[in-house]
Amino acid sequence: MPLTPDQIIDRKRLKAQLSKWRFVAILAVFGALLYAVGGTKGEGSVMSGGDYIARITIKDVMYDDVDRDELIAKIKKDHHAKAVIVRFDTPGGTAIAGEEVYLQLRDLAHKKPVIAVMRTVCASAGYMAALGADHLIARENTLTGSIGVLMQSVEVSRLADKLGITPITVKSGEFKDAPSFTSPFTEREREVVSQAVNASYKYFVSLIAQRRNMSMDEVKKLADGRVYTGHQAYELKLIDGLGGDPEAKQWLTQERKISGSLEVRDIEVEPEFDSILKKLQQLTNIQFFSSLTVPLDGLVSVWHPSRQF
Repeated sequence: MPLTPDQIIDRKRLKAQLSKWRFVAILAVFGALLYAVGGTKGEGSVMSGGDYIARITIKDVMYDDVDRDELIAKIKKDHHAKAVIVRFDTPGGTAIAGEEVYLQLRDLAHKKPVIAVMRTVCASAGYMAALGADHLIARENTLTGSIGVLMQSVEVSRLADKLGITPITVKSGEFKDAPSFTSPFTEREREVVSQAVNASYKYFVSLIAQRRNMSMDEVKKLADGRVYTGHQAYELKLIDGLGGDPEAKQWLTQERKISGSLEVRDIEVEPEFDSILKKLQQLTNIQFFSSLTVPLDGLVSVWHPSRQF
């Protein structure tokens, strides 16, 4: 039976109302999430009153992160933060990220004690970064090490030939596009790229030698890219001890005279739109945008990169 004009109008009104209430419901959830996130900021506020031990967490793939660097700088300036625990749970990332966090922690350590606590994994650039702390500890089964640097690329010239594709490249110098995506990797190009990788590797090894009081030869014997358990790393003098947060507090009390009664506060980067959006997607089961990916361009120091993307 065909609908009358009045029935059609009523149905359109009903659909419009449903769409409006769905939108309102999403906004309500979004607002509640913002309130919940905002309501917890005070617990991790750097400027909140009273002396405390700051705890920050560096996890997942590491990349250049201004917000993270600013957070460390704020903790450095906060005279209420008497010491800093840095929890690492990362397979590494870009070499520049490892270097930057290392430098940030060394600068921070000039003002207050810094101790690195390695969790499930703290490898490659993560281990480089952790060297910036005054003291390094890990659990028996933490995976660390993976000392080294790599640069990866893909070359598809043979596939392009089969598809009848002719790549065109205009470059200012012989090695401007090395390694190239569209042409075979020559021995001369490999030599040039290897020089950059080896220079970064030498920097990594020299940091370990300096911070762990080892010779370059001793470090190179360990720096073949393999991972070590926390127990192995301790025996090889790559870390200072075994344990977690309780042992970190104990070390701060015994070695740096930090009061054991001080509260440990988790200090986090202010939540940004993408992290809030992820939580909203989890609550509503709606995929608003495609997942954000972490770019790993340039020299990379990461363990098992294929599992991270």
